[in-house]
Formats: sequence, C-alpha cells, structure tokens
Amino acid sequence: MNTTAQDLLTQRTKAAESSKGISSNAIYSAIERVIAGRNLQGKVLDYGAGVGDFSRRLVALNRFAEVYGADIMERPEGLGPVSWIKQDLNGPIQGYDETFDAIVAAEVIEHLENPRFTVREICRLLRPGGTAIVTTPNNESWRSIVALLVRGHYAGFGELSYPAHITALLRKDLSRIFVETKLAAPEFCYTNHGGIPGKPSITWQGISFGRLRGLRFSDNLLAVAIKPA
Repeated sequence: MNTTAQDLLTQRTKAAESSKGISSNAIYSAIERVIAGRNLQGKVLDYGAGVGDFSRRLVALNRFAEVYGADIMERPEGLGPVSWIKQDLNGPIQGYDETFDAIVAAEVIEHLENPRFTVREICRLLRPGGTAIVTTPNNESWRSIVALLVRGHYAGFGELSYPAHITALLRKDLSRIFVETKLAAPEFCYTNHGGIPGKPSITWQGISFGRLRGLRFSDNLLAVAIKPA
C-alpha cells in the first residue's frame, strides 16, 4: 500500500471513529419494525456495523440464522455470535456475492464517498429476493429545510457532523440510485422522531402528543427495497 492509500485509509478510519459507530434507538427501532413487518429471516449483514450495537440487537431478535457485521473498524469486544468482516466500505467486500437475505445499512451511506457504489455493493451482496434497508438523515424534514435556508447546509451536515457525514441524499436521489442499481424502487419509512428547528432536543412528537409524524417531522428515513428474483 503506498503512502497516499495509507493516508486515505487513516482519514476514513478517523472519520468512522468520530461518529462513534452508533445510531439512535429511534433508528434501530424503526429498522426492527421493518424487519418484523416483512418477516425477514435467514442470513443478515449489518453493513457499517460500527461498535456492533445493532449487530447485537439483530442477534437478540432470534429470527436470523446468521448475523454478519462489516466495518472499517476492528471487531468490537463482546460481540458474541456475529461473523465480522473488516473492510473499508468505500471498497468492495470480496467473496460474498449473493450471500445475504437481508442487508441493513443504518446511517452508513452518508459516511461514504460514492452512494451509487454503496448501493451496487448492497445489491451484489444480496440474494435474489433479498431485502435492503438503508437509513440516512432525512434532508426533507422541516428541521433540515430550515437549517438549509438559514445556515446553508442540511441539519445533519454541519461542522459538528463533518467529516463523518459527507454525502447528503434526498428521496429522489435514493430512488434513482436504487433503480439504476437494479433494485426495486424503494419504499420510504420514517422514524417518527424529529427535533424542531433550532432546538432538536424538543421533538415534534413531544409537543403534538405523537400526532406529527412522517416525512416533515422525522430526523431520519429508511429506504427499503427488494432485489428482484
């Protein structure tokens, strides 16, 4: 590996570590609702597993025969029965073509340099009929729209989120990418947990007794699609 490649790997590793490799319980719970609603089973890959929090939750669901985690970071301690693939996800995972029945990329695609490559990888790793679940910051929420108008950037892409968050995507982008990649057009779901502009610790759900939900009132979205048989 030459110096330039090593420097790039170091930069990507530091960016991954800066995010702490975790997502919120609202995101994880939304993914679990999709898994249960679609009765997903078989072999699952936690794509961008970070410190392994969601990999452990996948094991605890007791519905998958095998759970894998992949990340640029080292295998976390105490991960249990999870097969670990150490891999810079800006590059291909070798040897797992059409291996997985489900792939979850929880808050990963915005960390990576080429979202089209990322979705092509997910499609390649999925078995025909398998399901992809990709979550990312919702840049069409009121909070994010206001941040763009006032601060010149989406809510999840300011200086505090950089260099972890580098690729901002809208639903239109995700739909185009999924279809280009030969996945089915994605169904969009929402965490139904979102902060109000300027005061994200106060949620729309809290001030509306749970009535404000969906696209404009969720900080994160899920794109869910099947790889056609």
